[in-house]
Amino acid sequence: MARVYREGDIGNEITQRKIAILGYGSQGHAHALNLKDSGCEVTVGLYEGSASRPKAEQEGLQVMNTADAVRWSDVTMILLPDEKQPAVYRSEVEPNLSEDMLVLFAHGFNIHFNQIKVPPEVDLGLVAPKGPGHVLRRLYVDGKGMPALFAVGNDASREARDLILSYARGIGSGRAGIIETTFAEETETDLFGEQAVLCGGLTALLKAGFDTLVDAGYQPELAYYECVNELKLIVDLIYEGGLAQMRYSISNTAEYGDYTAGPKLIDEGVRERMRGILADIQSGKFAKEWVLENQAGGASFLAMRRQEAELPVERFGAELRALAAEGVKAPAGSTQGGDTQ
Repeated sequence: MARVYREGDIGNEITQRKIAILGYGSQGHAHALNLKDSGCEVTVGLYEGSASRPKAEQEGLQVMNTADAVRWSDVTMILLPDEKQPAVYRSEVEPNLSEDMLVLFAHGFNIHFNQIKVPPEVDLGLVAPKGPGHVLRRLYVDGKGMPALFAVGNDASREARDLILSYARGIGSGRAGIIETTFAEETETDLFGEQAVLCGGLTALLKAGFDTLVDAGYQPELAYYECVNELKLIVDLIYEGGLAQMRYSISNTAEYGDYTAGPKLIDEGVRERMRGILADIQSGKFAKEWVLENQAGGASFLAMRRQEAELPVERFGAELRALAAEGVKAPAGSTQGGDTQ
């Protein structure tokens, strides 16, 4: 079993370094604020005119233009979208690197697939929290932490590993556990999880379930509740105690259906296609497609986004969520949405 590093295993070196956080989105705001609250000197690097600038300043953070932030820092964490990182790195980061710096990423895509090449004389590392930034921030504020992965790319200083771990501690991940990996392993497993299970596999399963019931003549509202809305309840149970906790909490009928129907859906054919998805990730085929898509302006990507937003499952879901929100806002004693018995 992999070693899990916790706060007591890690030093506070990061508090002695100046840290630039490039980007102030979901991950950027969480890293910057958590590090600041951990006693670190932090600045946020943003392009001139960024809409995020006033948000960061209102949170009490120093903000600089990207190039100035890199020059000022000892540690630069790049938290821009994957597709924007190479251009910003070449124009704003690379010209301002020095040999005593550490460059960090929260996802290994651009390093692993050679879109960004950090000089060997500059330390390079990975700190990848395993969840969205807003959750990373909320857990930190609550005195908890989000698990994270870390990796060492370049270790020119012979101190990179300790400093990377210290950074992970600074964002609160030492409270939950930090596991060592490599850029390749983090990138490939992350992409596979997103495509085959968490995003691609899941959304396709939800849409197929909804469509199957509606095509068979059932009300779309019921189809949405049964195949989409209840998913959160199941996921929460799995998060709390694994598959066993979920199966303990559902009915025996549901549990029996789990055992008998699941293998009919996820059969060897599905597993073979999953292996194909993984092979495309490992070979760089998916990365090449995504890079070319962005170089072409993302037309196909944006078209798919529009098409998905117009699906019936999305339309009915929006209507039902709006009704639920109205019910939450209803005054005490209201009989809206049902009888009074």
